[in-house]
Amino acid sequence: MIQAVTESSFNVYINTEANRINTSVGSDKIRHLMKFTNDLDGSVQYVYSTTHFISERYTKMTFDYNTTQDVYTGATKLIPAGYYKYEAYEVSWTGAVAISAGNAPVTETDVLPVAPTHGIVQGLVAIGKMYVAEKSGTQQVQYTQHPEPSGSNYIYYGQ
Repeated sequence: MIQAVTESSFNVYINTEANRINTSVGSDKIRHLMKFTNDLDGSVQYVYSTTHFISERYTKMTFDYNTTQDVYTGATKLIPAGYYKYEAYEVSWTGAVAISAGNAPVTETDVLPVAPTHGIVQGLVAIGKMYVAEKSGTQQVQYTQHPEPSGSNYIYYGQ
């Protein structure tokens, strides 16, 4: 399981090489598009990592917190705290890797025109759970106090 803290940068170490799809290009032509889905509200964020390192045993990716999420720069805003599902999609290039608008797919279903500098989503290579802890301690659970009902048809639990 990946663990992170809200409003902070975090590193991800996952095994992607065991499930590698496009073996006709080198590791330097591969990036991973991450999809983070919040279990609580169902919100989805797509993002490429700020740094990306592939070894035989794991892939290390770094993501930075920013109030404005950006799929291309690794800027994420994983709020609220809680559990997320992550999915890693392999994206490959035949020419120079260009993670920018018009050159890198922004979702797993995005198809770009064929060109050496346009990335192609090969498929899903990793899936799992991620826990994002609270930074300040007040974001995850908030209680609302309701006044005592005036009718007698309710079960009321005191303060």
